[in-house]
Amino acid sequence: MTDQPKQPERPRFEPEIIPPGESHDPRGTRVFIDQTTTEQIFVGKIGPFGLFMLALGIGAVIAVVLVLLLGAFLLWIPVVGLLIAAGLVAGVLRPLFAGKGR
Repeated sequence: MTDQPKQPERPRFEPEIIPPGESHDPRGTRVFIDQTTTEQIFVGKIGPFGLFMLALGIGAVIAVVLVLLLGAFLLWIPVVGLLIAAGLVAGVLRPLFAGKGR
């Protein structure tokens, strides 16, 4: 072991500071550097048509979820009705069978 204190590790890359109001890359391209590969990712702005299509897609997903939830709710209405009817019939028939067991 050495008597020297351990030196802190220097960062591999210096951070790039972009002043406010200046654009780094007008095309919207970002480059990420890894130890083995370099990839470019294009980040584009959404136009009016793309925004409309996004809203339409989100609305379609919400509509499908609403239909599924409503369908599940409507499926349970007859089940609950049958349970209530069975309880009422059991309540009406209970006096007929209550005296025979004692």
